[in-house]
Amino acid sequence: MEEVNDLGPALAVLDAARQELAKRIVGQEEMIEGLLTALIAGGHILLEGVPGLAKTRAVKSLAEITGLDFKRIQFTPDLLPADLTGTLIWEQAALGFSVRKGPVFANVILADEINRAPAKVQSALLEAMEERQVTIGEKSYPLPTPFFVLATQNPIEHEGTYALPEAELDRFLLKLLIRYPAPDEELRILDFAPPFASGEAPGEGGIKRSGEPLRQTLDTEALGVLRKAVDSIFVDPEVKKYIVQVIAASRPSREKGGKAGREGIYRYIAFGGSPRASLALYRSARIRALFAGRAFVSPEDVKTAALPVLRHRLVLSYEAEADGLDADTVISRILTLVPMP
Repeated sequence: MEEVNDLGPALAVLDAARQELAKRIVGQEEMIEGLLTALIAGGHILLEGVPGLAKTRAVKSLAEITGLDFKRIQFTPDLLPADLTGTLIWEQAALGFSVRKGPVFANVILADEINRAPAKVQSALLEAMEERQVTIGEKSYPLPTPFFVLATQNPIEHEGTYALPEAELDRFLLKLLIRYPAPDEELRILDFAPPFASGEAPGEGGIKRSGEPLRQTLDTEALGVLRKAVDSIFVDPEVKKYIVQVIAASRPSREKGGKAGREGIYRYIAFGGSPRASLALYRSARIRALFAGRAFVSPEDVKTAALPVLRHRLVLSYEAEADGLDADTVISRILTLVPMP
């Protein structure tokens, strides 16, 4: 592997991308870093947060600075797989069927309120996310490259929703929890609001909808610079072992001896992370090291990346819900069980 010692060009690309996104998004550094991580790693993102926190705006802005083709799909209970992937249309003149491709044939897909779609639609999206292709009729069609799914779900509404199956959740590289802005950030949001005389309604997050277009700071060439820099990030063998140990520690079946079974933190976990989680943690930790401007991965990078990597992959038991524990709390306890190198 060709070694790249100078991270300067990659850090300059990241700084320019953050500056462009800051023109539309106030605060939300964790969300922005997660979106950039997915873009570099070529993975998918699940965004969870109440309405009005600029989830949709952030995804649109990311697509704008990359110059990629963007499509937004509003998921509803009556959505059909053909509404997502496309269908066969009878052409009377040609006496045959032609393919009409659906909105999933784009580079960046915003799956808005993904948990409102029934199982058939979710299975169609699962094929697109994993195989990077969709099947229409008897033929499979490749999706454009790159292909990213950025899905949102509202945690406070459960009526008319369908829980995502674990097989689909595992295909998301990260799950990001979008928090309320800090008071000083919310004050800045008020300053962004358009004047009444303009007749323009504020957009998501309180920020005006119009404005100058964002510069394409993350085009194909810039993305290549970032990926080359990530490939040069050194990961010590002991840190690799630490990554594997963290994921292994999330699996209850690994517990032996007196604390096995329903004792300790493992009584709150039904199923842990798979090897796909190990790969996601490995890739995310290297990208986080790049964000910090370091040419090596530290154990702290692994610990920080563990939360978004694992929070949607752990299946918690009923005891966790009864005791009021969420996935982040359980993951934090797991990290205390694994000694850092």
